[in-house]
Amino acid sequence: MTVRNLDKLFAPKSVAVIGASGQPARVGNVVLANLIRGGFAGPVWPVNPKYRTLEGLPCYADVRALPGTPDLAVIVVPPAAVPGQIAALGEIGCRAAVVLTAGLSTQMAPDGRTLQQAMLDAAKPHLLRILGPNGIGTMIPGLKLNASFAHTEAQPGQLAFVSQSGALCTIVLDWARQHGIGFSHFLSVGDSADVDFGDIIDYLASDPQTRAILLYIESVKNARKFMSAARAAARNKPIVAVKSGRNARAAQAAASHTGALAGGDDVYTAALSRAGILRVDGVEELFDTVETLARSRRLPGERLAIITNGGGPGVMAVDELIERGGMLADLQSETLAALDKVLPPTWSHGNPVDIIGDAPSQRYTDALKIVLADTNVDAVLVMHAPTAIVPSLEPAQAVIAAARNSPKNVLTCWSGGEAVQAARRAFAEAGLVSYETPDAAARAFMHMVNYRRNTKNLMEIPAELPEDFAPDHASVRAVIGTALAEGRSMLNEIEGKRILAAYGIPAVATEAAADPASAAVAAHRISYPVALKILSPDITHKSDVGGVALNLSSEAELVTAAEAMLTRVRERRPDARIDGFAIQAMIRRPRAHELIVGALTDPIFGPAIMFGQGGVGVEVIGDRAVALPPLNMHLALDLIDRTKVSRLMAGYRDFPPVDRNALAALLIRVAQMISDHAEIAECDINPLYADDQGMLALDARMVIRPSAVVGHDRLAIRPYPSGLEENFTLRSGETVLLRPVRPEDEPAHEDFVHRVSAEDFRLRFFSPLRQLPHTEMARFTQIDYEREMAFIATRSVDDRSETQHSETLGVVRAITDPDNLRAEFAVLVRTDMKGQGLGEALMRKIIAYCRQRGTREIVGDILRENQAMRALASELGFHPVGAAGSDVLEVRLPLQG
Repeated sequence: MTVRNLDKLFAPKSVAVIGASGQPARVGNVVLANLIRGGFAGPVWPVNPKYRTLEGLPCYADVRALPGTPDLAVIVVPPAAVPGQIAALGEIGCRAAVVLTAGLSTQMAPDGRTLQQAMLDAAKPHLLRILGPNGIGTMIPGLKLNASFAHTEAQPGQLAFVSQSGALCTIVLDWARQHGIGFSHFLSVGDSADVDFGDIIDYLASDPQTRAILLYIESVKNARKFMSAARAAARNKPIVAVKSGRNARAAQAAASHTGALAGGDDVYTAALSRAGILRVDGVEELFDTVETLARSRRLPGERLAIITNGGGPGVMAVDELIERGGMLADLQSETLAALDKVLPPTWSHGNPVDIIGDAPSQRYTDALKIVLADTNVDAVLVMHAPTAIVPSLEPAQAVIAAARNSPKNVLTCWSGGEAVQAARRAFAEAGLVSYETPDAAARAFMHMVNYRRNTKNLMEIPAELPEDFAPDHASVRAVIGTALAEGRSMLNEIEGKRILAAYGIPAVATEAAADPASAAVAAHRISYPVALKILSPDITHKSDVGGVALNLSSEAELVTAAEAMLTRVRERRPDARIDGFAIQAMIRRPRAHELIVGALTDPIFGPAIMFGQGGVGVEVIGDRAVALPPLNMHLALDLIDRTKVSRLMAGYRDFPPVDRNALAALLIRVAQMISDHAEIAECDINPLYADDQGMLALDARMVIRPSAVVGHDRLAIRPYPSGLEENFTLRSGETVLLRPVRPEDEPAHEDFVHRVSAEDFRLRFFSPLRQLPHTEMARFTQIDYEREMAFIATRSVDDRSETQHSETLGVVRAITDPDNLRAEFAVLVRTDMKGQGLGEALMRKIIAYCRQRGTREIVGDILRENQAMRALASELGFHPVGAAGSDVLEVRLPLQG
């Protein structure tokens, strides 16, 4: 990712319009007129050899004739002319262009390249950044910059809108003006040949004028770049997205249930969630969600209480809440007793709290105060339907007063038209969010819940390999290698279960047999009753062709079934190769749930894991959830919880609860399996039996393909780099561990800061301040290894409670710019650990890491009075720079060449 020269794109001081026109309705004419009409303060230079002046401005024959170098060029020339114009702009020092021209990706240059590639090749030597092609342009309302051919301009505000669809841009502009919504940036990225979502999110993440980022996504090109940028930005400000193509099926020809079920849209949903992006369904919901998040506090939990003066609206809200995976609060007995005292006898005596249609304002006040005091309640939705008993404004004012001093979120829904307008205005002025319909209110609350979940999941950075787990990679490579050498793309059931065994995934005992007689011998070893399945590399769903027989209790039954099966399969699939039979023990676990665990390789986001309700009806039931690896226990349990079958697994009637932790551990191993072996393109474990006795895979099918990509480079999210851990011996002889920081290190990090002396703290932070807020402490430990690294020195200690934990002794971090040109370091050692060689060890480790990543130089700021750090920097090869007399000295160390 790179933000290089994006300041010229998003904060230009001068603009040239290449292809400006004097003909009305031409794009070049509209763009020039919009720039002038918008009031951009800098010079605007039209370029077109056909004109001497345009719109009262001098017009230049070509870019070389311009009176200066434009910060930004807007290009509206024919496709074939675009590469030449980009080259000319680069030669005069221009570093940013918005290309509005369409057709570059499909039209060819004389040398056989696409015009789009020729354009990029022309820009590369000059580091010239390109937005587009095939967009409608860009608007920066704060600069009065309207470099677009949109029909209206964006109003100033604090929302950034970034869209791949130019048509949607114009729709959103109209909608936003009607609703009084303004923007810090309004960007049409078009084909994103150069500047893409990742670059823009990176830039907007640090833009103080942008409080939230709104995206309209059709596709993502560079998954890891996008995920890394979004995960970094989402820690600081909300990102909300509409993703089109929800019902597209990119995998209709998939060879597994997982490939057919978990299409591209499911993977996008998983990726957006893991990146901290809140996905919504449409434009209005996009802006409603941002408004909700802006006006609400962070949720402490997910339990919602509803207060309503009408039963029907309450039921509608509950339906929407439960459908979206929400949780209705269980009111405490004390709360119910308190409500009994202030509500009519006919009230609902539960949640939703129906205070009856004749409710006066005081009843709203009493009910809301009581419910807000319930510790089982995390937020309250107050609903009102207009009545002739009391004007709608009066209960609204009562709600505002009752909610004023509560730390909990209060959402409101005053349904109706003219009768409730004054109430809605009152809510807006009081800073309370208000919705027109019950389902909209419940949906908004679930956006708050999902935002909370996404933010929490940003902290999760699983390891490359789960602890205490060593899969048998050699066995897996042998199975896959043999199959690929034979030209096969499908492993048979026996081979699939060997791979499961290599990853410690329990599977039912299964043997292969070439013919009915051999099958009988295998069944005798396994013990009756048995199941019999056809073995064929060409048949994916065996039951569809009569290739499964169950509960065979004798040799005679088995031989008869095997012969009949051969006949059926040959009739139904005469083209299929038949390798024989798979024989396995019949498993009788009547209270087990049939589940499916699958994996697939998405063309954009790489490996993905699917979990849901399994069995032969898996595609009809459609109960599934998808997640991106790597997984840890928290993420695996979250994946389970996002399915409906998870509620059944909690236990009901005489069905005992499933061991959720064992299931989560199995999901982690499947995620590890597909991450480790790029040749496994798809995988199904269906059915997977799950009950209180554990997990057992009954069937496994795997699709394999040769792959040139190895290791974890395929993953959209970089895992915790456990390979960077190493031991270091202090001068005292004690051994400590140097490793990358993890989110769970936050408590130890906080203790570490408290054990640094005031003077050492001042020398590190250039400030006497001793307290760091939680958000800052979290930022120090929740890092994205793709763009930042922090190594800590840590050791294990035993406290009086006989539980072992680690303490942090020192830390060094380097934050690399998105271009990987420069990394800025900072180092701090606990005061009582100084003199042990720890600071030098940490510095050498971070220098080696940055050098290995290809970073050009590492730099740091040191207080001039900090003689110890200056001496260490000099010993490590850093060179000081900086103005004489300055209190701060910058030191630099070149890393390459």
